[in-house]
Amino acid sequence: MEKEEDVKVGASKFSERQALGTAAQNDKDYKEVPAAPLFEPGELKSWSFYRAGIAEFIATFLFLYITILTVMGVNRSTSKCSSVGIQGIAWSFGGMIFALVYCTAGISGGHINPAVTFGLFLARKLSLTRAIFYIVMQCLGAICGAGVVKGFEGNARYELFKGGANFVNAGYTKGDGLGAEIVGTFVLVYTVFSATDAKRNARDSHVPLLAPLPIGFAVFLVHLATIPITGTGINPARSLGAAIIFNRDFAWDDHWIFWVGPFIGAALAAMYHQIVIRAIPFKTRA
Repeated sequence: MEKEEDVKVGASKFSERQALGTAAQNDKDYKEVPAAPLFEPGELKSWSFYRAGIAEFIATFLFLYITILTVMGVNRSTSKCSSVGIQGIAWSFGGMIFALVYCTAGISGGHINPAVTFGLFLARKLSLTRAIFYIVMQCLGAICGAGVVKGFEGNARYELFKGGANFVNAGYTKGDGLGAEIVGTFVLVYTVFSATDAKRNARDSHVPLLAPLPIGFAVFLVHLATIPITGTGINPARSLGAAIIFNRDFAWDDHWIFWVGPFIGAALAAMYHQIVIRAIPFKTRA
């Protein structure tokens, strides 16, 4: 005779079949995806591995191209009322993530962000080999995207408007910037985990779930909140691409914040989701 499902982490004695506040229960089962190996040499011989890396490169290239052009357009306007303003910048970042995740999710997973890749790696969703390859391709795509924007804008305008580079704005400390990047990336990566959770899809299958939509919306909201502080990084590839093409000292002075902050935020989100929210159930026998 089997006892009620128990939760391994926390040893809760309550059934996990339904969360408080949800609609009718659903008994649809789900399968745990096996943890990805740390190293998987066989991937290097697979075309799908390289195709996924190319997809990450192109997606990050397009992401930087559209978003940095939007930033430049807002900065060159004489009045914020004559441009899309901060809200438009936030929409461009969130909207591009929505579109690009939708396009690439079935090929590479639609990471488009080293912090997302890092968080998924910590959760054993992909191998170290694939994680490193993705991050390299994301950074190369970001550099190329920012470079094309500079080619369109010209050196003078590009430098005048700071090339869309991330840095801590006047009135804020480096600690403020680091905290904003940690919390902002936590929101993004936690949303990624929640929107793509197979367990949730099985339990709450009565709720339609289009993963790119909440992910893009999370990016939009974080940009609204943190553009005044750091210009919003939450994506080390985005920050690196803009910094390399702009290449001025004050952009590099704060650059570490846009790697350390997102990676800490991603790690915290991965731990919270995997250990607290995504506690793996097990069954005991009498």
